[in-house]
Amino acid sequence: MSQMKIDFKSIFTANLPADSNETNQVRQVFNACYSYVNPTPTSNPKLIHYSKKVADLIGITEEEANSNEFLEVFSGNKILENSKPFAMCYGGHQFGHWAGQLGDGRAINLFEIEKENSIYTLQLKGAGKTPYSRTADGLAVLRSSIREHLCSEAMFHLGVPTTRSLSLSLSGEQVLRDVLYDGNPAYEKGAIVCRVAPSFIRFGNFEIFSARNDIQNLKLLADYTIKHYYKEIEVEGKEKYIHFFELVANKTLEMIVHWQRVGFVHGVMNTDNMSIHGITIDYGPYGWLEDYDTNWTPNTTDREYKRYRFGNQPEIALWNLYQLANSIYPLVNEAAPFEKVLSNFKDNFEERYFTMMSNKLGFFKTNRKDKKLIIELEQLLQVTETDMTIFFRELSFIKKDYSTGCGISIANNSFYKPNELTKPILKEWEKWFKKYLLRLNEETISDEEKKSKMNRLNPKYVLRNYMAQLAIDAAENEDYSVLNELVELLKKPYDEQPEFEKWYAKRPDWAREKVGCSMLSCSS
Repeated sequence: MSQMKIDFKSIFTANLPADSNETNQVRQVFNACYSYVNPTPTSNPKLIHYSKKVADLIGITEEEANSNEFLEVFSGNKILENSKPFAMCYGGHQFGHWAGQLGDGRAINLFEIEKENSIYTLQLKGAGKTPYSRTADGLAVLRSSIREHLCSEAMFHLGVPTTRSLSLSLSGEQVLRDVLYDGNPAYEKGAIVCRVAPSFIRFGNFEIFSARNDIQNLKLLADYTIKHYYKEIEVEGKEKYIHFFELVANKTLEMIVHWQRVGFVHGVMNTDNMSIHGITIDYGPYGWLEDYDTNWTPNTTDREYKRYRFGNQPEIALWNLYQLANSIYPLVNEAAPFEKVLSNFKDNFEERYFTMMSNKLGFFKTNRKDKKLIIELEQLLQVTETDMTIFFRELSFIKKDYSTGCGISIANNSFYKPNELTKPILKEWEKWFKKYLLRLNEETISDEEKKSKMNRLNPKYVLRNYMAQLAIDAAENEDYSVLNELVELLKKPYDEQPEFEKWYAKRPDWAREKVGCSMLSCSS
């Protein structure tokens, strides 16, 4: 096998201040953006899967990806010559409360690659302890690593802004975890994921400096981020930071609209899990809506207050942007420009959201009556236990000359308990479909074109939690066939793929309350 030829860079570390202490002891880190730290060597790593598309993106050939050196580098066993891995220092608000210093507790950035005027940061997750690990071991287990690897690529192919995943490897180690935080820890297989993003700079990177009144490093970080990732900003002075905030807000809004479009629930929208690139990061206890329930959260830690429930994601994004605004305020010292961006967020989101929902329903001409129809549908979907993904996908079969009854018949495929629909509920559905068909007939495009456009917005396949759990259960027994099948399926989520039709199904009854299928903890 040939040696890997990686033309890596050290852009972040070359431009920003390092922690002067290079020991790997858990500590508070001041006046620094990062700490140098090497991954913990693993005893018997094994590559389970790598993404050819991500490898292509960063210039790694198929031969290189199948080499032993690839495994050694991306399982943390080999440090490329002249590279200096590091963990970032940041803070954050967790569940609405300031948590102080957090940092990369189990993530280690290896290096950056610059390709076709884009920067890609390669980061190992689960590769060992860092100065920011607090009481944890910095490791990750197979189940959470499979979920991250699958979801990163699934989201990308759905068209949702996201980090990518280059590789998934077993570490060969056993890792102790308490899955449900109920006092019953057990050993699990350790694993490592190599994540890829422009950078892993978060809202929390700015928050930590602001909270400590370290304005010098706050400005350094802001200037660095703008110079390398927001090159379109050409103004200087205060205007530069205001424009930066506005662009981050716009990108965040775009990401949340996509989440709502496909029914994705992040589960842990803490400010340290929010990227300044407006991409989805940190796939922990995430999930897709099975039945359309805006109050659902996949996170057991959030079960009581449901702060991060599906329907609250836009509000939380705005709340997090307030924290970012507070953090970079010292660079501007004027509240009004930030307040303007934040006040516009809600209106802009509402406009984008209702346009997106109109398009999901097959409406492509602007109509002020659509908002009322959408609100009525959302209320109805929650009265009847209805599978979100299947409902919107099936809706594309409805033609302009269909009767109200045909609409209900098609929707029937998405109801979890169709035989239990009461007469009053059926009557409400009939009323809604009557309005829907009238509105559909105002569209000028053909049924075929409408169906095609709807099917590019409404996925047929999403990574339901029970699907990921089946892949995990098999992988625990060294059977990676389900994992590999899901990888192929999720590359084309909008296509029919008749060979994978079995995955176009409502959540099975056995998965309704099963651990890993209904709710998950942050334990990984």
